[in-house]
Order: sequence, then structure tokens, then C-alpha cells
Amino acid sequence: MMHQTWQRLLFLHWRMEPAVLQKRLPPGLFLDTFDGAAWVGIVPFFMRNVRIRGLPPIPTTVHFLELNLRTYVHDASGLPGVWFFSLDAASRLAVWGARWWFGLPYHAAAMSATVEEATGRVDYHSRRRGTPADAASHFTYAPAGKLREAAPDSLEFFLIERYVLFAPRRGGRAAVGRVHHPPYQFADAEVSAWDDHLLMLSRLERLLRPPDHAVVSPGVSVEVFGLEPSAA
Repeated sequence: MMHQTWQRLLFLHWRMEPAVLQKRLPPGLFLDTFDGAAWVGIVPFFMRNVRIRGLPPIPTTVHFLELNLRTYVHDASGLPGVWFFSLDAASRLAVWGARWWFGLPYHAAAMSATVEEATGRVDYHSRRRGTPADAASHFTYAPAGKLREAAPDSLEFFLIERYVLFAPRRGGRAAVGRVHHPPYQFADAEVSAWDDHLLMLSRLERLLRPPDHAVVSPGVSVEVFGLEPSAA
């Protein structure tokens, strides 16, 4: 139903106790763990070339910035996917459309980013509208090393090769949305500015420690499919 390009992604991840996150999930969804730990991720990136199948490009929704807070889950059938605690976007129209169509917890934000083309360094700022200045997010990141793909059964595969999202629906249950894209090419990340303010905005306890894992990706071209019922 939709095409998108996700560019210049930073994946920041922290280990967390599974019990902390499980209680925030709707009925029928269960945390995925890796080596006994749950993981929470913050992902800033550039949304590009957004278009709905069969419609011309819609102004203000073609190119914008997006920032999400997420964890990793599966439903009763074992289908693995992503659960979003929040998604911030610089396009008010995209926020409205994603809330209406997918039921996802999108928020309008004032966002900006600059790119140093020679090094790939990104300086990325976001402040959710209606929140105090000290809750704003700032990330500065660049690739460090060669691009590679995630090996099966690796932590990187667990964290970034996800092709399903679960969306909240009426009655507290979840629906399934599927995406398709080539495997990520990614590199280790050099991160000189980061924060975990998004956890506070989602009423999760801030971790106040550097990420346990960080990689960057130049991006992927994505096909987005409609929602379907979950086995949850």
C-alpha cells in the first residue's frame, strides 16, 4: 500500500530487564529476548520518497525526519516483530495519517538534521511539540568501519532485521503490519552525542548510561503492507 525509503539510520540499543517492558505490552504480545535480556531501541532516521500506492506525492509527507522508541516482541503464534512505544515525526500530516490508519503512537515534533557528506556524520535534533526543552533529543553519529550484513542468530540480526510491526487496536489487542526490504547494510557507529529522553516521555525509567549496542545504516527501500489480524 505504500513505498518509503529509510536513510541514515542510527540504531541505539540498551539491555533491560524483561519484566520492566512486558507489563507495557498489550494482551497476547510477549517480549523477545536475546541471551536472557530484553532490548529497548532508539532509532533516528530520515524518511524519504514516501508515497501511497495509486496516489500522487502528498506535500509535506514525501521527505521528513522520524525518531522512534521500540522493543522486540512476538505474538501467540511466535511471529517476531517490533512494538513501538513512540514515533516522533516532523510532518504533522504524516503523524495524523499514521495515527488514523495504523493506530501507531505518533507525535508531531520540531526536528532538524545536518549531514557532513565527506564523513557521513549526522547531527540530529528533535523536540516533541508540547514538551519541555530539557526533554529534547540530540544525536551525533557517523559510520566507523566497513559495511556488513547481519549474520543469522547474531545480536544485530535480532535487533535490526525485523519485518513486522504490531499496532495497537481497539479492545487492547494488536494488529500486524508487514514491511519488505533488502537486508540492512550497516557499520559500527561512532556516537558523540546521545540521550534517552524518549524513555522518560514514554513513562519508562531513564537508563542514564551509554548504549550497549550502536550501529548505523545508509538505508533501505521499503514496501509497506496493510494491517491484518494478529494471533495475539
